[in-house]
Amino acid sequence: MKRERVDSMKPEYLTGPQVSERYQISGMTLYRWLRDPKLDFPRPMVVNRRKFFKESELATWERERAKGAA
Repeated sequence: MKRERVDSMKPEYLTGPQVSERYQISGMTLYRWLRDPKLDFPRPMVVNRRKFFKESELATWERERAKGAA
């Protein structure tokens, strides 16, 4: 029997509310981040008017922001 890594069970996409929770922001702030071209926040995939953000793109964005702050 093959054991799966715990990481492989993490979802690849996060919903808008999950992203808001991840960054401790409101839905309105997430909306503003998406409209701010200087912030370059990752674009979501939209399915039936729901936003889904690729977790790997969020992690890359976080690393880039950390580099810029250093």
